[in-house]
Amino acid sequence: MPKMHNEKEIVMNTGPIIALAAALNDLHLLDSLYGTVHVPYEVAVEIRAKGAATFAVEQFDAAHGLMIAEAPVATIPPLLRNNLDLGEASVIQYALDHEIPTVCIDEIAGRRVARLCDLKLTGSLGILLRAKREGYPVVLKTAIGRMTRHGIWLSERLVASVLKQAGEV
Repeated sequence: MPKMHNEKEIVMNTGPIIALAAALNDLHLLDSLYGTVHVPYEVAVEIRAKGAATFAVEQFDAAHGLMIAEAPVATIPPLLRNNLDLGEASVIQYALDHEIPTVCIDEIAGRRVARLCDLKLTGSLGILLRAKREGYPVVLKTAIGRMTRHGIWLSERLVASVLKQAGEV
């Protein structure tokens, strides 16, 4: 049985939620890895924007462990609003407002701004790698294959690095 590692909170962006749903066909792993998984209102709206026909909506709605904000982030400063999409901006501002040190963002621009805001970062592949290291039955090659089949773009360099770290080369 995998060891539990529930002492941290994380704020999730749209891209990683969709990527993890593609990789695993559910989001239950997040409950096991993090004490609280926060989803800003804006991210929930992005995921559900096209209705039940859109990929990941079913997995998102079935994930009981997500703490989905009931209202939009009150104020998003111009630095975030003008440089990022609404989901990324809301993830960073939500984390800052609630003093949550870690965010999950896959997009480069969002990751750069999160670093400037002194937030810790992970991405969808980072979560999968952590799960494998903590004993969960995750095969990164299979998960990455599912992600790419669902149209999720991953750089070859990043994939090679993650597979090497996972011992799957």
